[in-house]
Amino acid sequence: MMKKIRILIGIFRRTGAMNSLGLFLIFFLIASVVIWLVEPTIPTIGDSMWFCFIVSTTIGLGDLTVVTPIGRCIAIILSLYAIVVVAIVSAVITNFYLEMMRLKRDDSVAAFMDDLERLPELSKEELAALSEKVKHFKQK
Repeated sequence: MMKKIRILIGIFRRTGAMNSLGLFLIFFLIASVVIWLVEPTIPTIGDSMWFCFIVSTTIGLGDLTVVTPIGRCIAIILSLYAIVVVAIVSAVITNFYLEMMRLKRDDSVAAFMDDLERLPELSKEELAALSEKVKHFKQK
């Protein structure tokens, strides 16, 4: 499990997704403060953060709305930025699963090659198992 988490974090770092997430968080907080300051319909910073969350996730509950041009512009930018971040995170997670599958495949190939190199030393059961692997491989 820890190996998988390290690989996922490594992929986030290599792809620059960590920077994108960090910048999004900073923009989210700044947007929350600005909307709280300019919007008469949003009384608290908590409500402003809730509104930004709703806009970011494109839920759009309608319980809070912005009425000023500045608030609307920030809401538009935040929603578009959130869509980009979701796309980046989805791509990184897909890359993670592909990397995990590649590692499993490489481990399987390495074990198979090791078995082939030790062919004369294998027991009858190990030879039978190796034969089944070869038959299974041929079917694919």
